Amino acid sequence: MRKLTYLANARIPTEKAHGIQIIKMSESFAEAGLEVELILPWRFNKMKEDVFGYYNVKRNFKIKKLFSLDLISLNIPKVCFWIQSLTFALSVFFCFLFKKTDLIYSRDSFSLYLLSFFKKNLVYEAHTFPKNFFLHKRVFKKAKSIIVITQKLKDFFVQRGITADKILVAPDGVDLEKFNIKETQEQCRQKLNLPLDKKIVLYTGHLYQWKGAQSLAKSVKFLEESILIVFVGGTEEDVSKFKTTNSELKNILIVGHRPHLEIPHWLKAADVLVLPNSAKEKISQYWTSPMKMFEYMASQKPIVASNLPSLREILNENRAILVQADNPKALAKGIERASKNPHFSAEIATEAFKEVKKHTWLKRTGKILEFIYSYDR
Repeated sequence: MRKLTYLANARIPTEKAHGIQIIKMSESFAEAGLEVELILPWRFNKMKEDVFGYYNVKRNFKIKKLFSLDLISLNIPKVCFWIQSLTFALSVFFCFLFKKTDLIYSRDSFSLYLLSFFKKNLVYEAHTFPKNFFLHKRVFKKAKSIIVITQKLKDFFVQRGITADKILVAPDGVDLEKFNIKETQEQCRQKLNLPLDKKIVLYTGHLYQWKGAQSLAKSVKFLEESILIVFVGGTEEDVSKFKTTNSELKNILIVGHRPHLEIPHWLKAADVLVLPNSAKEKISQYWTSPMKMFEYMASQKPIVASNLPSLREILNENRAILVQADNPKALAKGIERASKNPHFSAEIATEAFKEVKKHTWLKRTGKILEFIYSYDR
């Protein structure tokens, strides 16, 4: 059996989406027949839940923690970040310099840097384009394969001299089974204490500026009072700021972070799902492949989304209502169109569901492994 070592310099469990992606990919690699070991750093973590239980995944892979000096609590962001990253990278290097494994896979190029001088079985998965490209270029050049989540992201790497045929575009994915829940919309609303007499517009995920959550909040000014906008997700600090910023707005409900296993019920409770990404940052405009997009598609509810190149790699006018980014009024019009045209909404939801069947985690994993093993690079 081939062995895959997944290096993840991340605090897990975490309220952030990358934790879900790392854990689901580890589970899927194991389901594909690999012996998988997920390597995590030792970090301070308020979240004490069991990783497998928290993410509701199979116990089909191992988790091992290596030393890292976690000084994040000192609140000196850049210095503490680099100390933690460097100490984890050194731990990885000494642990795996002579240890045999068929593939070393990571989303963190810094963790791969020292290994790149001695190992030829490195696979790097990129979710953004690094600001200081030259610091990471060695890893990109030496990696056996590079996995990116959008075509635009691949284009950026190729423009900077990375060989195109070693780069695979593999958008994020979803576990369809987890979103095929038996409860009705009414039962989900009762379970989550949501009103039965409102049209519910739902956003899940973080509240960073480039995610566009603030544009969605502002759109409530242009919507009928029968519509309630619900925000699910965000760190404690971001949720607190978001509540303060929008304290005077009516008909919005800010729930905060909820366990991922609960998200299918929130989506089922909604009438319209919104993906309001901003066009003001490249990560949003070109590089992102949001997991919530695939979860929205799996829930078979109509989607209103920003008309951006990154999102259009999956969505189009037959699968979603696409509106101008950073425009609350345009967003409101899209929401109204979805809520007032049930037949049209059902049609685009059906088309989106047909498309998302191509984007399960297991199919993504199979595509990646086929690419890696297709020929020696």
